[in-house]
Formats: sequence, C-alpha cells, structure tokens
Amino acid sequence: MKSDGDGHSKLDHVAQMLNGVVYSKQLPFTKVLMDSWYATQKMMAQIDQPGKVYYCPLKTNRRVDDSGGTAPYQRVDELGWSDQELEQGKLIKIRGFTQDKKVKLFRVTVSTNRTEFVVTNDLTQSSTDAVQDECGIPWKIEEFHRELKQSTGVEACQCRKAQIQRNHIACALLVWGRLKAIAYQTSRTVYQIKYGMLSDYLMAQLKHPSVQMTFA
Repeated sequence: MKSDGDGHSKLDHVAQMLNGVVYSKQLPFTKVLMDSWYATQKMMAQIDQPGKVYYCPLKTNRRVDDSGGTAPYQRVDELGWSDQELEQGKLIKIRGFTQDKKVKLFRVTVSTNRTEFVVTNDLTQSSTDAVQDECGIPWKIEEFHRELKQSTGVEACQCRKAQIQRNHIACALLVWGRLKAIAYQTSRTVYQIKYGMLSDYLMAQLKHPSVQMTFA
C-alpha cells in the first residue's frame, strides 16, 4: 500500500490510531467497521487482541476455504451458498491466516447489482440482516465524504498554513450540514439543492445581469 508522504502507509496510520484509541485514550467501543483495503491478517489480528469485533468486506478475488480443509482455497465470489448459509452465514478460513483462525462470512446484498462478502470475528453472529445493518454505518460515512467533496470544495483550498486549512474545512462542514438539512426538509438530494441554487442564480443573472456588458 502506498505511503501517505510521511513514510507510513494507510495501514500504518490505522494501526497507530487503533492503538491510540485502545491504549492511550482508552475510549469505550466494541466494534471496528472497515472496508476491504484494511482487511489484512495483521489488521484483523490487531483488532482481535483487545477483544474488539470487526466487520469488513473482502475483495472478490480473496481466497478462502469453507470446507474445513478438505478442498482447495477458492475465490470468495465462487463459493456455493445454501439457503441456511444465506440467512445465517458460514465459517471460513482465509488463506494466509493461522490454521485455527476462523471467521464468519456473510453474503450481503447491497443493491440489485452489488453484493459484498463480509467477514466478522463474532462467531456468534447468525443473521445476515444484522450484518447488513452493521455495514450500513460505513456506507453512510462513505456517502458523507462523497457529498462533502463533491458539493463544498473541501479539497480546493491551496493555502499551506494549517489554521487556514482547518478554517476552510470547518466552513465546508457547515455548508454541507446546511445543504443536508434542506435536503431532508425538501426530500431532495444534496446535489439537487446545490445545482438548483446554481441554476437559479444563472437564470437570474441572464435576465438581470449584476455586471452590465458594454459593446464598443
């Protein structure tokens, strides 16, 4: 995984953050939700160590074994599923993990054309619906980041000073919060609100320009 410019990868940063939350700040939490980029053996073991629960999707080409060692590893998206397994998940071993390390795998339907294969170290979990609810939280976080970037220009600040960057981010968050509130009130999306305002402004300027054009 690529470095962020400080010699550390994203996995290194997450590992440091997790250690800080668990051991330094000692914040109370029980679950870690992450995407497939962080579903490594090392990261999962780090979450296991303090007794925390994780939920994370696997990449479709990740090789796993659901046969208990009687069949070769195969891609997770090529596994067979019984009706019971679709409802309750099934135990698997991920290639590269220790021989006795098992996780629970669930096939979660995200949309009509998207399915995710989610693993958890909570072996008592027996409901695909409950796993889907857990995974809905990071999906909302992804939606927030996407809306923030695409509707507020949060990444557009070219200033180098940290305080100015923080002020810019704070203003972008305030704008997003207001757009989101209006979106809820009017049953529209953040994008419809933003581009509707731009469209209204453009039409008003075409009808009554605030800067008059003169021709020689």
